[in-house]
Amino acid sequence: MGRGIARVLGECGATVYVTGRSEGVERVAAEVTELGGHGVAARTDHTDPGQVTALFERAAGLDLLVANAWGGYQHEDGVEFGAPFWQQPLERWDVMFRTGLRATYLAVHAAAPRLIAQRGGLIVLTAGWHESDHYLGSLPYDTVKLATSRMVRTLAHELRPHAVDVAGVYPGFTRTEAVIEAFAKDGRQPPPETHSPEYVGRAVASLLADPERARWSGTGAQAAEYGRRYGFTDLDGREIETFQLPDTLMLEQ
Repeated sequence: MGRGIARVLGECGATVYVTGRSEGVERVAAEVTELGGHGVAARTDHTDPGQVTALFERAAGLDLLVANAWGGYQHEDGVEFGAPFWQQPLERWDVMFRTGLRATYLAVHAAAPRLIAQRGGLIVLTAGWHESDHYLGSLPYDTVKLATSRMVRTLAHELRPHAVDVAGVYPGFTRTEAVIEAFAKDGRQPPPETHSPEYVGRAVASLLADPERARWSGTGAQAAEYGRRYGFTDLDGREIETFQLPDTLMLEQ
């Protein structure tokens, strides 16, 4: 997902600090530059406060932070993602919160003073979910996703007096590399309702360019909803429908 967002920002001519733990950041930074921006590879472990602080001290200026780090699918331990929570290893909860929610918090904690000092900027969180009445298939996953959505609201509340905007841009069913590989194992292609990672990038870029984006601060929506709001399509020209979870995943009241 981060690669798709970075590529679109590169097409817009932005300087993009591409961060992450793997050597893939160098490849993506080069792609950003090839697309017309300036890609800066910044190897960072977003679970390490010292590395995160150093990252933001390194950046010369900051207009946009996309908090997209997520390592929550590690340590599967052979237990199904949707298994009852009491059958899941405790480590799964820890990993999802450490590499997801805590990583996001470390990033916004380090970025906020920079944005406040310059009286403006945008923070985008991608790992949330816009509907609280659906069960997301796993208790740890459900909890961390909804906590991220709540963070969008509370961050916006505290940063609003400083002219810093915060919004959630939530992917639908995305054709990430992992999704393509998973379908390929069965000799299939991802279903037509999926969209590219770059589609999420177009949502982020459109929101950043909106001179009246402050009205959306504190809210979150799927990338498809931003597509309708700003009039962009996916790479293949398709208009994407909002991803809907089955009614069977509705939470009982």
